[in-house]
This record gives sequence, structure tokens and C-alpha cells, in this order.
Amino acid sequence: MDGGEAGGPQVAVLIPCYNEAVAIPQVVRDFRAALPHAHIYVYDNNSSDGTASVAAAAGAIVRHEPLQGKGNVMRRMFSDVEADIYVMVDGDGTYDAGSAPRLVDVLVEQQLDMVVGARVEQANAAYRPGHRFGNRMLTGLVSLVFGRNIRDMLSGYRVFSRRFVKSFPAMSVGFEIETELSVHALELRMKIAEIETPYGARPAGSASKLSTLRDGWRILKLVSHLTKEERPADFFGATFLALALLSVGLAAPVVIEFAQTGLVPRVPTAVLATGIMILAFLALTCGIILETVTTSRREMKRLAYLQIPLRTWDYSAVRTR
Repeated sequence: MDGGEAGGPQVAVLIPCYNEAVAIPQVVRDFRAALPHAHIYVYDNNSSDGTASVAAAAGAIVRHEPLQGKGNVMRRMFSDVEADIYVMVDGDGTYDAGSAPRLVDVLVEQQLDMVVGARVEQANAAYRPGHRFGNRMLTGLVSLVFGRNIRDMLSGYRVFSRRFVKSFPAMSVGFEIETELSVHALELRMKIAEIETPYGARPAGSASKLSTLRDGWRILKLVSHLTKEERPADFFGATFLALALLSVGLAAPVVIEFAQTGLVPRVPTAVLATGIMILAFLALTCGIILETVTTSRREMKRLAYLQIPLRTWDYSAVRTR
């Protein structure tokens, strides 16, 4: 499917870039070939290697975002670009442009809000071992916490509906933006799908901006933060349980000794156990209150999502075979 065909949706390809002069010209050309009628936007994030100029020469619409970080770039893209369907892809040349029409087709045909290009390695060098392990761990954690199975939470290749893009708050700064995208879809129970797409190595001469430890830690912190924000009853309930068990463990010997002798020789331990139990019930109270607040926030997000009109197209009429 192509963007801009008569009677069809307008498609925008969004490519955030930082120092991708080696890869971005071919990325732009490949997506131009895959989606001839789409508008291709390259947002340059303070590159120092001429990324903006080579992207413009390749035919992209080039814009700039001065705030550093992929999350900042995506927030700007989602705010500025008007389209019916948005294709988000990294500018490093690792994702398969030929899969884009299929991802768009699935979104339109099934009236979905997000389609994720689940990466299938085509080269051993495509995925570093640390990235592979971190992706599996973090994806599994989010699936466990938010209750739906996701195969590749950190994929940078996604297709969105206008409803998704214009109702997404985009609070992240860096590479944790993919986690926020996934959790947003899960929390609002949006219709999503994952489609396997080839994932290759970077072209020679380009280098990854990802740091396994630094970005993994930032994503883990975001997952913890989103758990607290979106699942406060579970988060503070677990905190209550941990503190209550610790308090009981400290208090048990004191209580047993008191029952046997009528004395409380370890007063500091008794005071500590009491204080920890008070903290436990404070955590439980916070969880109950914040769960009510979170429910209201989720309802407001849903209403913001529903305020954006649903657009449908005659799929059989606009599909390109």
C-alpha cells in the first residue's frame, strides 16, 4: 500500500537520526521505493557528520530537533507531522524497507493501532549478545507486569494509526521510547500486532549509538517507573508484602521471648519492627489511593484517544499487489 493514493491513507515515514550520514541515503531511497507516495521525514538530532545534507540530497524532508535523545525526536515528530498512518524506523539501515507495505497493509486491513516489526536476524553481527539478552529480559518483564505477550518490545520499526500518534504523551528522552510506546498500547488495550521482519547488520563505516549497560539501565528504570505509575496497587502491594514480612521476621523472636519470659529485652528491635510495619501499611494505603488516580488517568487517556476520528479505507481498492 502507498500513502497518498486516491481514496487511500496518507503515509508518513518518520526517521530519527543522529550521525547516520553513511546509512541514511540508502534508507531514504529504499523507503521511497517501498512506499512511493509516502512523505519521508528525517529529523536530524544535532548530527555532526552531515546527516541532514545527505538525507535532503536523497529526497527526504529534513527537519531538526535540538533536544538530544530519540524520545525527544519522536515527541517532535508526532507533534509536527500530519498523516493518517505513520511508519517509524531507525536511520541505521538495519531494518527492511521492503516489509513496510506489508506492515501498513496489516494495520489497515485489521484496523489496528500499532504493528511492530519483530526482528529476525539476517546476520550474526546484527544483534550484539548483550542487546539480545537485554531485549529478552526487558520484554519478558513488561509482558509479565502488563499482562500481554510481546515478542520484540525494543524494535525501532513500527507502524501507527493517527489515533495512536496523536494520543501518545511521549515522555521519554532517549532509547527507552520504544518501551513507552509498547506500555501505552498495552495500558489502553489497543489493537496491536507483531509481524516478523528481516533485521540486518549496519552498513560498513557506521557505528551503533546504543550502550548495552547504560541504555539497558535506563529502560529498566523506565519499566519500574511505569509499573509504579500504571500498576500502583501491584507495586505498592508488593512493597507492603516485603515490608510486612521483614517486620514479622524481626518481631517474631521478640514476641516469642515476651511470651516465655514476660520481658522485652530487645527494645530497639521491637521499635524497628513496629516502624517497618507502619511503613508497610503506609505503602498499602498509597497503593490504594494511587490506583484510583491511575484509573482516572487511564480513562482520560482513553477519552483523548477516542476524540480522534477513526478513519477507514476500502482495503481492496487501495491495496498494491
